[in-house]
Amino acid sequence: MDLELDGNVALCTAATSGLGLASAERLAREGADVAVCGTTPAHVDGARERLDAAGEGDVLAVEADITDRDEVKAFVEETVAELGGLDHVVTSAGGPAPGSFLDTTEREWYGAYDVLVMSVVWTTRFAYPYLRDSEAGTVVNITSRSVREVIDDLVLSNAVRRAVIGLMKTQAREFAPEVRVNAVLPGAHETPRIEELVDAAVERGEYDSYEAGIESWSDAPLGRVGQPEELGDVVAFLSSARSSYVTGTALPVDGGSMRS
Repeated sequence: MDLELDGNVALCTAATSGLGLASAERLAREGADVAVCGTTPAHVDGARERLDAAGEGDVLAVEADITDRDEVKAFVEETVAELGGLDHVVTSAGGPAPGSFLDTTEREWYGAYDVLVMSVVWTTRFAYPYLRDSEAGTVVNITSRSVREVIDDLVLSNAVRRAVIGLMKTQAREFAPEVRVNAVLPGAHETPRIEELVDAAVERGEYDSYEAGIESWSDAPLGRVGQPEELGDVVAFLSSARSSYVTGTALPVDGGSMRS
């Protein structure tokens, strides 16, 4: 299937590892020029090398903090200047700290809001004029299945991420018909973060092996956790002309684990 992304420009926030990087890599494989940002220099360099190898398009990988309005604005402007425009935005962010409601401080609430919500607000606000002028403007927000079903000890993700879905639904109506806006709701995927957590659990003696630990993360009918590239495939599809009549949709990518 030709996704018709060859020569398009895609900007992906917080996408130097994990699901964001997998999405950027899939877009690069489809021929898009891709810009990614992150805050860890080694991750930025690694993402640049991986994306350069993935496709024949141009790659921009920079250090930028998505909780800083001015850095987000500069990232969007540099992408447009270096890659010649902007057709697609993929928003991603690291998960907030785990914890129960009673154990979560006010500072953590404000921090989670900046990471999960204001980063999307700033990115889409600065990108919108370019997306509007594109012939194929799209936004895909990577959130979590927690926007539909709460997850124990993740009060910040459960509560704050839901604002992104409200924003997505609003933008889908306000930006139409020039720009389509959707979201994906990942379940457990074998990202570097989950790998770290499983390795730590194995070291603590909670599991006999990595394989046993990773298996414990999946409650999906498909019987396994997802691979990051499987989420990337869905993001690329929603960014493409093949999904031209899809907007305002929050699509679970969770192996069927969601019961709602």
